[in-house]
Amino acid sequence: MTTPSAVAPDPSLNRRSYDAIAGQWDQVRHSASPCERPFLDDLLAGLDPGSRVLDLGCGTGRPMAAAVLAAGHAVTGIDQSAAMLELARARFPQATWIEAPLEHYEPGPGHGAAIAWDVLFHLPRQSFAPIAARLHQALVPGGALLLTVGGSENPAFTDTMFGATFFYDSHPPDTAQALLTAAGFRIVRAAFLNQPTTGRDKGRFAILAHAGG
Repeated sequence: MTTPSAVAPDPSLNRRSYDAIAGQWDQVRHSASPCERPFLDDLLAGLDPGSRVLDLGCGTGRPMAAAVLAAGHAVTGIDQSAAMLELARARFPQATWIEAPLEHYEPGPGHGAAIAWDVLFHLPRQSFAPIAARLHQALVPGGALLLTVGGSENPAFTDTMFGATFFYDSHPPDTAQALLTAAGFRIVRAAFLNQPTTGRDKGRFAILAHAGG
């Protein structure tokens, strides 16, 4: 059940919760869903051979990093969950895995793409614009950014997954796209993956954008 969150979240809450459910998550989250696959395919189709790709909030490395590696690209995955990263390192030792909070991570330049899939809505929404600006600087001109945000205007809240509590917050899709444009991105593709309902599902919205020069 969702509950309003009127105060700033405990920054360690989601880390502790993902550590607790890493094994369960790994069992169910292993491949892109039919609605996710077109976005991932578009990203991969636009990459130069051997591109460097950031996977922010990479979790266990599946499904996003796995697909990027299978296509012959280099992956740097960033996540704050040590338990998730342990699984990623064991399964994909050829990639680079970094334990760090996303809101404080400073990527270097020269990346062909960045992925922030199902992670930004775990951060306070005021983190979105600074992260977008840092990612624009990290990408080569024309580099791609693939991300998801929440699908509706909704106050920050907590909810449970596999019995663990997680924090959620997000700009609605229109605001997120406007902030990406202000950061220098051009929106290429955008669509709902899950429509918001009157129940617990606040919606999920995917965006593929390219960085301007």
